[in-house]
Amino acid sequence: MTKNIKYKSVLTLNFMPNWHKSGYFCFHAYLFLHLENLRPYYNQPLYFSQSAIMETKQPRIVITGVGLAAPNADNLKTYREKLLAGISEITEVDLRYFGKAPAGLCTFPETKYRKKKENKRGTRAGCLSVYCANEALADADLSIDHYKRSRIGVYLGLTEHGTVETENEVYNISKYDYNVDYWTHHHNPRTVLNNPAGEVTMNLGITGPHYSIGAACAAGNASLIQGVQMMRLGEVDMALAGGISESTGSFGIFASFQAQGALGSAVDPREACRPFDTSRNGIVVSEGACIYVLERLESALARGAKIYAEIVGYAMNSDARDYVLPFHERQAECMELALERAGLKPEDIDIINTHATGTKQGDVEECKAIKQLFGNCQNTYINNTKSIIGHAMGAAGVLELAGNLPSFDDNLVHPTINCKDLDPECKLNNLVLDKPKQLQSVNTILNNSFGMIGINSVIIAKKYT
Repeated sequence: MTKNIKYKSVLTLNFMPNWHKSGYFCFHAYLFLHLENLRPYYNQPLYFSQSAIMETKQPRIVITGVGLAAPNADNLKTYREKLLAGISEITEVDLRYFGKAPAGLCTFPETKYRKKKENKRGTRAGCLSVYCANEALADADLSIDHYKRSRIGVYLGLTEHGTVETENEVYNISKYDYNVDYWTHHHNPRTVLNNPAGEVTMNLGITGPHYSIGAACAAGNASLIQGVQMMRLGEVDMALAGGISESTGSFGIFASFQAQGALGSAVDPREACRPFDTSRNGIVVSEGACIYVLERLESALARGAKIYAEIVGYAMNSDARDYVLPFHERQAECMELALERAGLKPEDIDIINTHATGTKQGDVEECKAIKQLFGNCQNTYINNTKSIIGHAMGAAGVLELAGNLPSFDDNLVHPTINCKDLDPECKLNNLVLDKPKQLQSVNTILNNSFGMIGINSVIIAKKYT
Protein backbone atom coordinates (compact mmCIF):
# COMPACT_ATOMS: atom_id res chain seq x y z
CA MET A 1 0.00 0.00 0.00
CA THR A 2 2.71 2.47 0.95
CA LYS A 3 4.21 2.43 -2.52
CA ASN A 4 1.04 4.10 -3.85
CA ILE A 5 0.94 6.94 -1.30
CA LYS A 6 0.67 10.36 -2.90
CA TYR A 7 1.48 13.43 -0.83
CA LYS A 8 2.87 16.92 -1.03
CA SER A 9 5.48 18.24 1.33
CA VAL A 10 5.22 21.78 2.70
CA LEU A 11 8.21 23.26 4.52
CA THR A 12 7.21 25.58 7.34
CA LEU A 13 9.24 27.44 9.97
CA ASN A 14 8.63 26.48 13.57
CA PHE A 15 10.61 27.77 16.52
CA MET A 16 12.05 25.29 18.96
CA PRO A 17 10.96 25.56 22.60
CA ASN A 18 13.09 28.15 24.39
CA TRP A 19 14.59 29.32 21.08
CA HIS A 20 15.14 32.75 22.59
CA LYS A 21 17.42 31.23 25.22
CA SER A 22 19.42 28.96 22.97
CA GLY A 23 19.84 31.31 20.05
CA TYR A 24 18.90 28.53 17.64
CA PHE A 25 15.92 27.82 15.45
CA CYS A 26 15.14 24.85 13.30
CA PHE A 27 13.01 23.85 10.37
CA HIS A 28 10.45 21.06 10.72
CA ALA A 29 9.06 19.48 7.60
CA TYR A 30 5.38 18.73 7.72
CA LEU A 31 3.88 16.11 5.47
CA PHE A 32 0.30 16.73 4.48
CA LEU A 33 -0.95 13.36 3.37
CA HIS A 34 -3.88 13.14 1.01
CA LEU A 35 -5.15 9.59 1.45
CA GLU A 36 -8.41 9.47 3.38
CA ASN A 37 -7.33 6.42 5.37
CA LEU A 38 -4.29 8.35 6.65
CA ARG A 39 -6.34 11.33 7.92
CA PRO A 40 -5.27 10.73 11.57
CA TYR A 41 -1.76 11.71 10.51
CA TYR A 42 -2.75 14.98 8.85
CA ASN A 43 -0.87 18.01 10.12
CA GLN A 44 1.28 15.99 12.46
CA PRO A 45 4.92 17.16 12.72
CA LEU A 46 7.55 14.83 11.37
CA TYR A 47 10.55 14.92 13.73
CA PHE A 48 13.89 13.90 12.29
CA SER A 49 16.89 12.56 14.12
CA GLN A 50 19.25 15.13 15.62
CA SER A 51 21.65 14.81 12.69
CA ALA A 52 18.86 15.62 10.24
CA ILE A 53 17.68 18.80 11.95
CA MET A 54 18.87 21.97 10.30
CA GLU A 55 20.04 24.33 13.01
CA THR A 56 21.09 27.86 12.29
CA LYS A 57 22.48 30.32 14.81
CA GLN A 58 20.98 33.77 15.04
CA PRO A 59 23.31 36.39 13.56
CA ARG A 60 25.40 38.17 16.18
CA ILE A 61 24.97 41.94 15.99
CA VAL A 62 27.72 44.33 17.02
CA ILE A 63 28.19 48.07 17.41
CA THR A 64 31.01 49.33 15.19
CA GLY A 65 30.40 53.09 15.16
CA VAL A 66 29.08 55.75 17.54
CA GLY A 67 27.98 59.27 16.65
CA LEU A 68 26.59 61.54 19.34
CA ALA A 69 25.72 65.03 20.46
CA ALA A 70 25.31 65.47 24.22
CA PRO A 71 24.90 68.55 26.41
CA ASN A 72 28.60 68.32 27.25
CA ALA A 73 30.25 66.89 24.12
CA ASP A 74 29.92 66.23 20.39
CA ASN A 75 32.04 63.06 20.25
CA LEU A 76 32.48 59.92 22.32
CA LYS A 77 36.04 60.62 23.50
CA THR A 78 35.21 64.01 25.02
CA TYR A 79 31.89 62.72 26.32
CA ARG A 80 33.60 59.87 28.16
CA GLU A 81 36.23 62.16 29.63
CA LYS A 82 33.58 64.50 31.03
CA LEU A 83 31.48 61.65 32.41
CA LEU A 84 34.48 60.23 34.25
CA ALA A 85 35.27 63.69 35.61
CA GLY A 86 31.62 64.29 36.54
CA ILE A 87 31.53 67.48 34.46
CA SER A 88 28.00 68.71 33.87
CA GLU A 89 27.29 71.53 31.46
CA ILE A 90 23.60 71.85 32.24
CA THR A 91 22.72 75.51 31.83
CA GLU A 92 19.67 77.74 32.14
CA VAL A 93 17.31 78.57 29.27
CA ASP A 94 14.73 81.33 29.05
CA LEU A 95 11.70 79.87 27.32
CA ARG A 96 8.93 81.74 25.55
CA TYR A 97 5.77 81.87 27.73
CA PHE A 98 7.49 79.87 30.46
CA GLY A 99 10.56 81.63 31.77
CA LYS A 100 13.84 80.22 33.03
CA ALA A 101 14.61 76.57 33.69
CA PRO A 102 17.64 74.25 33.81
CA ALA A 103 18.25 72.46 30.50
CA GLY A 104 20.87 70.51 28.60
CA LEU A 105 21.76 72.08 25.25
CA CYS A 106 23.96 70.57 22.53
CA THR A 107 26.72 72.43 20.74
CA PHE A 108 28.03 70.71 17.61
CA PRO A 109 29.12 71.71 14.07
CA GLU A 110 25.65 71.92 12.53
CA THR A 111 26.89 72.58 8.99
CA LYS A 112 29.56 69.88 8.92
CA TYR A 113 27.43 67.49 6.85
CA ARG A 114 24.82 69.73 5.24
CA LYS A 115 24.36 73.37 4.38
CA LYS A 116 22.69 76.00 6.53
CA LYS A 117 19.88 76.23 3.97
CA GLU A 118 19.18 72.50 4.32
CA ASN A 119 19.10 72.79 8.11
CA LYS A 120 16.62 75.65 7.79
CA ARG A 121 14.39 73.56 5.53
CA GLY A 122 14.55 70.63 7.93
CA THR A 123 14.21 70.31 11.71
CA ARG A 124 16.44 70.51 14.76
CA ALA A 125 15.85 66.78 15.25
CA GLY A 126 16.87 66.18 11.65
CA CYS A 127 19.99 68.30 12.07
CA LEU A 128 21.02 66.29 15.13
CA SER A 129 20.26 63.03 13.29
CA VAL A 130 22.25 63.89 10.18
CA TYR A 131 25.25 64.93 12.25
CA CYS A 132 25.22 61.79 14.41
CA ALA A 133 24.62 59.40 11.51
CA ASN A 134 27.59 60.79 9.59
CA GLU A 135 29.76 60.79 12.72
CA ALA A 136 28.83 57.16 13.39
CA LEU A 137 29.85 56.14 9.88
CA ALA A 138 33.12 58.05 10.17
CA ASP A 139 33.79 56.47 13.55
CA ALA A 140 33.14 53.04 12.04
CA ASP A 141 35.54 53.88 9.18
CA LEU A 142 32.72 52.79 6.89
CA SER A 143 31.81 54.14 3.49
CA ILE A 144 28.10 54.43 2.84
CA ASP A 145 28.67 52.35 -0.31
CA HIS A 146 30.22 49.41 1.55
CA TYR A 147 26.72 47.93 1.73
CA LYS A 148 24.02 48.31 -0.90
CA ARG A 149 22.13 51.47 -0.02
CA SER A 150 18.85 49.60 -0.42
CA ARG A 151 20.03 47.18 2.29
CA ILE A 152 20.66 49.84 4.96
CA GLY A 153 17.96 50.64 7.50
CA VAL A 154 17.54 53.78 9.62
CA TYR A 155 15.65 53.40 12.91
CA LEU A 156 15.42 56.40 15.24
CA GLY A 157 13.59 56.69 18.55
CA LEU A 158 11.60 59.76 19.57
CA THR A 159 9.71 60.71 22.70
CA GLU A 160 7.64 63.13 20.63
CA HIS A 161 8.03 65.00 17.37
CA GLY A 162 6.31 68.01 15.85
CA THR A 163 5.74 69.86 19.11
CA VAL A 164 8.62 72.27 18.55
CA GLU A 165 7.62 73.03 14.95
CA THR A 166 3.96 73.56 15.82
CA GLU A 167 4.74 75.84 18.77
CA ASN A 168 7.04 77.89 16.53
CA GLU A 169 4.41 78.25 13.83
CA VAL A 170 1.67 79.27 16.26
CA TYR A 171 4.01 81.89 17.68
CA ASN A 172 4.87 83.09 14.17
CA ILE A 173 1.26 83.62 13.07
CA SER A 174 0.50 85.34 16.40
CA LYS A 175 2.57 88.25 15.05
CA TYR A 176 0.12 88.49 12.13
CA ASP A 177 -3.13 88.36 14.09
CA TYR A 178 -3.15 84.56 13.70
CA ASN A 179 -3.56 84.76 9.95
CA VAL A 180 -2.82 81.21 8.77
CA ASP A 181 -1.68 82.53 5.41
CA TYR A 182 1.65 82.94 7.18
CA TRP A 183 1.76 79.29 8.22
CA THR A 184 4.76 77.59 6.53
CA HIS A 185 4.15 75.05 3.80
CA HIS A 186 7.08 73.08 5.25
CA HIS A 187 5.11 72.22 8.40
CA ASN A 188 3.77 68.81 7.33
CA PRO A 189 7.08 67.21 6.28
CA ARG A 190 8.73 68.72 9.34
CA THR A 191 6.22 67.20 11.76
CA VAL A 192 5.66 63.67 10.44
CA LEU A 193 7.09 61.15 12.87
CA ASN A 194 9.57 59.69 10.39
CA ASN A 195 11.11 63.13 9.74
CA PRO A 196 14.49 62.69 11.53
CA ALA A 197 15.11 59.24 10.06
CA GLY A 198 13.98 60.45 6.65
CA GLU A 199 16.33 63.42 6.77
CA VAL A 200 19.19 60.97 7.34
CA THR A 201 18.23 58.91 4.28
CA MET A 202 18.05 62.02 2.10
CA ASN A 203 21.42 63.24 3.33
CA LEU A 204 23.18 59.90 2.80
CA GLY A 205 21.24 58.59 -0.20
CA ILE A 206 20.01 55.53 1.72
CA THR A 207 17.13 53.78 -0.09
CA GLY A 208 16.43 51.06 2.47
CA PRO A 209 13.71 51.30 5.13
CA HIS A 210 13.53 54.23 7.51
CA TYR A 211 11.13 55.05 10.31
CA SER A 212 10.95 56.48 13.76
CA ILE A 213 9.81 54.62 16.83
CA GLY A 214 7.72 56.43 19.41
CA ALA A 215 8.32 54.82 22.79
CA ALA A 216 8.44 57.77 25.19
CA CYS A 217 11.76 57.85 27.04
CA ALA A 218 12.43 54.20 26.14
CA ALA A 219 12.52 55.09 22.44
CA GLY A 220 16.30 55.07 21.97
CA ASN A 221 16.61 51.55 23.30
CA ALA A 222 13.50 50.50 21.35
CA SER A 223 15.10 51.66 18.10
CA LEU A 224 18.36 49.89 18.90
CA ILE A 225 16.34 46.73 19.50
CA GLN A 226 14.52 47.30 16.21
CA GLY A 227 17.82 47.56 14.36
CA VAL A 228 19.07 44.31 15.89
CA GLN A 229 15.83 42.51 15.03
CA MET A 230 15.74 43.73 11.42
CA MET A 231 19.30 42.55 10.91
CA ARG A 232 18.59 39.17 12.44
CA LEU A 233 15.56 38.80 10.17
CA GLY A 234 17.72 39.57 7.16
CA GLU A 235 15.73 42.68 6.24
CA VAL A 236 18.87 44.83 6.14
CA ASP A 237 22.64 44.29 6.11
CA MET A 238 23.55 47.36 8.14
CA ALA A 239 21.54 49.62 10.43
CA LEU A 240 21.81 53.14 11.75
CA ALA A 241 19.89 52.97 15.01
CA GLY A 242 19.53 55.34 17.94
CA GLY A 243 17.50 58.13 19.46
CA ILE A 244 16.93 61.89 19.17
CA SER A 245 15.66 64.65 21.46
CA GLU A 246 14.90 68.24 20.47
CA SER A 247 12.74 68.69 23.56
CA THR A 248 14.43 71.83 24.85
CA GLY A 249 12.80 73.74 21.98
CA SER A 250 9.33 73.16 23.40
CA PHE A 251 8.01 75.29 26.25
CA GLY A 252 5.08 72.87 26.51
CA ILE A 253 7.29 70.03 27.74
CA PHE A 254 8.72 72.21 30.52
CA ALA A 255 5.25 73.48 31.43
CA SER A 256 3.86 69.95 31.56
CA PHE A 257 6.61 68.63 33.82
CA GLN A 258 6.12 71.64 36.06
CA ALA A 259 2.37 70.99 36.20
CA GLN A 260 3.15 67.43 37.26
CA GLY A 261 5.49 68.65 39.98
CA ALA A 262 8.32 66.86 38.17
CA LEU A 263 10.54 69.64 36.78
CA GLY A 264 13.95 69.71 38.43
CA SER A 265 15.37 72.93 39.82
CA ALA A 266 18.37 74.22 41.77
CA VAL A 267 20.22 77.47 42.35
CA ASP A 268 23.05 76.03 40.27
CA PRO A 269 21.47 74.42 37.16
CA ARG A 270 24.29 71.84 37.09
CA GLU A 271 22.88 70.44 40.35
CA ALA A 272 19.25 70.35 39.23
CA CYS A 273 19.37 66.70 38.17
CA ARG A 274 20.14 64.70 41.31
CA PRO A 275 18.85 61.13 41.14
CA PHE A 276 18.75 59.17 44.42
CA ASP A 277 19.27 62.32 46.55
CA THR A 278 16.69 63.07 49.23
CA SER A 279 16.26 66.60 47.86
CA ARG A 280 15.63 65.55 44.25
CA ASN A 281 12.67 67.36 42.77
CA GLY A 282 12.38 66.31 39.15
CA ILE A 283 13.67 66.03 35.61
CA VAL A 284 16.11 68.26 33.76
CA VAL A 285 15.05 68.38 30.11
CA SER A 286 17.92 67.96 27.64
CA GLU A 287 18.33 67.70 23.92
CA GLY A 288 20.71 65.17 22.49
CA ALA A 289 21.23 62.37 20.01
CA CYS A 290 23.14 59.15 19.58
CA ILE A 291 23.23 56.86 16.56
CA TYR A 292 25.03 53.52 16.28
CA VAL A 293 26.32 51.61 13.27
CA LEU A 294 25.11 48.03 13.64
CA GLU A 295 26.66 45.22 11.63
CA ARG A 296 26.63 41.46 11.68
CA LEU A 297 29.69 40.14 13.45
CA GLU A 298 31.07 38.25 10.46
CA SER A 299 30.75 41.35 8.25
CA ALA A 300 32.47 43.54 10.83
CA LEU A 301 35.32 41.06 11.24
CA ALA A 302 35.72 40.69 7.49
CA ARG A 303 36.47 44.39 7.08
CA GLY A 304 38.61 44.61 10.23
CA ALA A 305 36.18 46.89 12.08
CA LYS A 306 36.62 48.09 15.64
CA ILE A 307 33.92 46.43 17.73
CA TYR A 308 32.59 48.43 20.66
CA ALA A 309 30.23 45.76 21.92
CA GLU A 310 27.87 42.96 21.00
CA ILE A 311 24.16 43.31 21.74
CA VAL A 312 23.44 40.02 23.47
CA GLY A 313 20.16 40.69 25.24
CA TYR A 314 17.18 42.99 25.14
CA ALA A 315 13.59 43.18 26.30
CA MET A 316 10.57 45.46 26.31
CA ASN A 317 7.33 45.21 28.26
CA SER A 318 4.44 47.30 29.61
CA ASP A 319 3.29 48.22 33.11
CA ALA A 320 -0.37 48.35 31.98
CA ARG A 321 -1.46 50.40 34.99
CA ASP A 322 -0.80 54.18 34.89
CA TYR A 323 -0.09 57.07 32.53
CA VAL A 324 3.02 58.33 34.32
CA LEU A 325 3.76 56.31 37.46
CA PRO A 326 6.34 53.52 36.99
CA PHE A 327 6.06 50.04 38.47
CA HIS A 328 9.05 48.12 39.79
CA GLU A 329 7.55 44.65 39.24
CA ARG A 330 7.32 45.14 35.48
CA GLN A 331 10.76 46.77 35.39
CA ALA A 332 12.24 43.77 37.16
CA GLU A 333 10.50 41.42 34.74
CA CYS A 334 11.93 43.38 31.81
CA MET A 335 15.48 43.10 33.17
CA GLU A 336 14.93 39.42 33.90
CA LEU A 337 13.76 38.74 30.35
CA ALA A 338 16.76 40.54 28.88
CA LEU A 339 19.06 38.44 31.06
CA GLU A 340 17.26 35.27 30.01
CA ARG A 341 17.61 36.09 26.34
CA ALA A 342 21.28 36.88 26.81
CA GLY A 343 21.85 33.59 28.62
CA LEU A 344 23.15 35.47 31.65
CA LYS A 345 22.50 35.51 35.38
CA PRO A 346 22.23 38.68 37.48
CA GLU A 347 25.69 38.12 38.92
CA ASP A 348 27.13 38.15 35.37
CA ILE A 349 26.37 41.86 34.98
CA ASP A 350 29.26 44.20 35.76
CA ILE A 351 27.56 47.59 35.32
CA ILE A 352 23.92 48.66 35.58
CA ASN A 353 23.34 52.05 33.99
CA THR A 354 20.12 53.24 35.60
CA HIS A 355 17.24 55.18 34.06
CA ALA A 356 16.65 57.22 37.24
CA THR A 357 15.54 60.74 36.31
CA GLY A 358 15.46 62.48 39.68
CA THR A 359 11.75 62.09 40.36
CA LYS A 360 10.63 60.90 43.78
CA GLN A 361 8.75 57.74 42.89
CA GLY A 362 10.57 56.94 39.68
CA ASP A 363 13.93 56.54 41.39
CA VAL A 364 12.47 54.47 44.21
CA GLU A 365 10.64 52.10 41.86
CA GLU A 366 13.74 51.39 39.79
CA CYS A 367 15.81 50.82 42.92
CA LYS A 368 13.22 48.29 44.13
CA ALA A 369 13.48 46.46 40.82
CA ILE A 370 17.28 46.41 40.94
CA LYS A 371 17.31 45.17 44.54
CA GLN A 372 14.86 42.44 43.63
CA LEU A 373 17.16 41.02 40.95
CA PHE A 374 20.65 42.16 41.93
CA GLY A 375 20.43 42.49 45.70
CA ASN A 376 22.92 39.68 46.28
CA CYS A 377 25.33 40.55 43.47
CA GLN A 378 28.56 41.63 45.11
CA ASN A 379 30.39 42.54 41.91
CA THR A 380 27.69 44.47 40.06
CA TYR A 381 28.22 48.25 40.06
CA ILE A 382 25.55 50.87 39.45
CA ASN A 383 25.70 54.39 38.02
CA ASN A 384 23.52 57.11 36.53
CA THR A 385 24.35 59.28 33.51
CA LYS A 386 21.40 61.71 33.73
CA SER A 387 22.90 63.28 36.84
CA ILE A 388 25.56 64.70 34.48
CA ILE A 389 23.71 65.34 31.19
CA GLY A 390 20.04 65.58 32.20
CA HIS A 391 17.24 63.62 30.57
CA ALA A 392 17.61 63.46 26.79
CA MET A 393 14.19 61.86 26.40
CA GLY A 394 14.10 59.72 23.21
CA ALA A 395 17.90 59.74 23.07
CA ALA A 396 18.37 58.91 26.76
CA GLY A 397 18.92 55.15 26.63
CA VAL A 398 21.33 55.07 23.71
CA LEU A 399 23.21 58.21 24.75
CA GLU A 400 23.70 56.83 28.27
CA LEU A 401 24.76 53.42 26.98
CA ALA A 402 27.31 55.12 24.71
CA GLY A 403 28.87 56.86 27.70
CA ASN A 404 29.42 53.48 29.35
CA LEU A 405 30.71 51.46 26.38
CA PRO A 406 34.32 52.65 26.90
CA SER A 407 34.22 50.76 30.22
CA PHE A 408 35.04 47.66 28.18
CA ASP A 409 38.44 49.23 27.48
CA ASP A 410 39.29 51.25 30.59
CA ASN A 411 37.40 49.12 33.18
CA LEU A 412 36.08 52.29 34.83
CA VAL A 413 32.54 52.97 36.03
CA HIS A 414 31.69 56.62 35.61
CA PRO A 415 30.19 58.25 38.73
CA THR A 416 26.75 59.50 39.63
CA ILE A 417 26.98 63.13 40.73
CA ASN A 418 24.81 65.50 42.80
CA CYS A 419 23.85 62.84 45.34
CA LYS A 420 24.86 64.52 48.59
CA ASP A 421 22.28 62.88 50.83
CA LEU A 422 21.38 59.39 49.62
CA ASP A 423 17.70 58.52 50.01
CA PRO A 424 17.51 55.35 52.17
CA GLU A 425 14.94 53.94 49.72
CA CYS A 426 17.49 54.35 46.94
CA LYS A 427 20.40 52.74 48.76
CA LEU A 428 21.92 50.18 46.43
CA ASN A 429 24.97 47.99 46.80
CA ASN A 430 27.91 49.35 44.82
CA LEU A 431 26.24 52.60 43.76
CA VAL A 432 29.13 54.61 42.31
CA LEU A 433 29.03 58.19 43.61
CA ASP A 434 31.22 61.27 43.01
CA LYS A 435 34.29 59.57 41.51
CA PRO A 436 34.94 56.74 39.05
CA LYS A 437 35.30 53.18 40.26
CA GLN A 438 38.16 51.10 38.84
CA LEU A 439 37.20 47.47 38.26
CA GLN A 440 39.43 44.54 37.43
CA SER A 441 37.42 43.91 34.27
CA VAL A 442 34.15 44.92 32.63
CA ASN A 443 32.48 42.44 30.32
CA THR A 444 28.76 43.26 30.51
CA ILE A 445 26.62 46.39 30.78
CA LEU A 446 22.88 46.46 31.41
CA ASN A 447 21.11 49.66 30.41
CA ASN A 448 17.63 50.58 31.67
CA SER A 449 15.32 53.00 29.89
CA PHE A 450 11.70 53.48 30.94
CA GLY A 451 8.93 55.82 29.78
CA MET A 452 5.45 57.21 30.22
CA ILE A 453 2.37 55.10 29.61
CA GLY A 454 4.30 52.29 31.29
CA ILE A 455 6.84 51.27 28.64
CA ASN A 456 10.07 49.60 29.75
CA SER A 457 13.19 48.67 27.81
CA VAL A 458 16.47 46.97 28.68
CA ILE A 459 19.62 46.46 26.59
CA ILE A 460 22.52 44.20 27.53
CA ALA A 461 25.82 44.86 25.79
CA LYS A 462 28.78 42.52 26.07
CA LYS A 463 32.47 43.03 25.40
CA TYR A 464 33.52 41.24 22.24
CA THR A 465 36.45 38.92 22.80
